Amino acid sequence: MSNTPELNWHTSSYCGDAINCVNVAAAPDGTVRLRESAQPDAVLAVSRDQFQALIRGIKAGEFTAR
Repeated sequence: MSNTPELNWHTSSYCGDAINCVNVAAAPDGTVRLRESAQPDAVLAVSRDQFQALIRGIKAGEFTAR
């Protein structure tokens, strides 16, 4: 999946140095696109429900480093 010009990418305010950040965009087809700033051409498309489940898991601490 390549970058498309119609996507408006957002970066978290927690990403101060703007490297190794996750970027998020809402796509016209209703999916949410995710990419890592160091590899912007590698884009993952997920449904809104999948994205919401990811955010819930992050907030619940399901993905903390061990």
